[in-house]
Amino acid sequence: MKIINVVCAQGKTGFFFDDQKAIKAGAGHDGAFYIGQPMTEGFTAVRQAGESISVLFILENGAVAHGDCAAVQYSGAAGRDPLFLAKDFIPLIEKEIAPMYIGREITSFRELADLVDKTKSPSTGKIYHTAIRYGVTQACLDAVAKSKCKLMAQVVAEEYGTAVSDTMIPIFTQSGDDRYVNADKMIMKGAQVLPHALFNHVEEKTGLKGEKIEAYIEWLRNRILQFKPYESYQPVIHIDVYGTLGLVFNNDFARIADYIAGLEKIAAPFALRVEGPVDMGEKEAQIEGLRIIREELEKRGSKAEIVADEWCNTLEDIQDFTRRKAGHMIQIKTPDLGGINNSIEAVIFCKENHIGAYLGGTCNETNRSAEVCAHVAMATSPVQYLAKPGMGVDEGYMLIFNEMQRILALKNVL
Repeated sequence: MKIINVVCAQGKTGFFFDDQKAIKAGAGHDGAFYIGQPMTEGFTAVRQAGESISVLFILENGAVAHGDCAAVQYSGAAGRDPLFLAKDFIPLIEKEIAPMYIGREITSFRELADLVDKTKSPSTGKIYHTAIRYGVTQACLDAVAKSKCKLMAQVVAEEYGTAVSDTMIPIFTQSGDDRYVNADKMIMKGAQVLPHALFNHVEEKTGLKGEKIEAYIEWLRNRILQFKPYESYQPVIHIDVYGTLGLVFNNDFARIADYIAGLEKIAAPFALRVEGPVDMGEKEAQIEGLRIIREELEKRGSKAEIVADEWCNTLEDIQDFTRRKAGHMIQIKTPDLGGINNSIEAVIFCKENHIGAYLGGTCNETNRSAEVCAHVAMATSPVQYLAKPGMGVDEGYMLIFNEMQRILALKNVL
């Protein structure tokens, strides 16, 4: 079966593009808006609407395979590709990407994915924007699955030598700034990992001594115990602090480890994960910082885990962080890796090297990218998979919960 045409459609994402540099510099809130001037190139406001591009492959039998190009909320930050706007990239896809696939026989996913993921643009001499590679490879996986009348998860499992899971992957839900009401929703729905909580500002959210996080963890622990939906409910508490602990404790890794160990005691009887305790400003320093914090926690006998995120954007980055044990878990932020083939390989690499694999992404994705990644999760079995898109627990949790349930229902039928 061949691909006979490639069509693009402009779309919206489930959240926004946020200028992380401006937010960290103190941009204030006014409702959903941020007040202040953007500081990252390409932004016209500190917060602006997220955009996507659907890439649709028209197949020889009339079927349509598709994927969505989308970029992370904090585009342009920590070494990431720049802002992704549909008007800028649809012409590029139509001119350079479509000819790679029109008329091509559908073979394996890995072969089709490599066409866009490994090719340099003739107009720039660089590999394509991560968002383009992300969406086009989703369409490639869907095309192979449709040509074989199989689930996308089954295609991944066959090509990478894995097995489609017999159970759902634990879902990590994210609250956004509404960390109290959304935490209630998570508990009500029985989310297995929660709540993210968005501690991205020292004075407003973390506290000058970390006291605001401590108070929130205590509240959340008590809330879970009070309202747990069934007796054996034992979620993991996973918070993202966006490097603010480094600011509070002046990047003193021993003090940061002491603080996290203290949070662990407050969170008990629930396990604790802390994502992004520091942001050291560049990759090598970030690796070393997380490696030392992990060692300091282990010296204290702490079971709390730290999660790598910033400066860990590509498959190569993930491999480097993993080899150095820079954290207990790595977030595989799917749009940042470009082709979803790289996300698949990243999960497998983490598991082979005994580092927790967190198949993540961003609130700024689409329903389609979330569903395709659910197939990747079910085929590779990471420790947890992010509820996306959207900053909350309603849309994203529903989308990936339902898609994983469909995979379970069909895996032994197709």
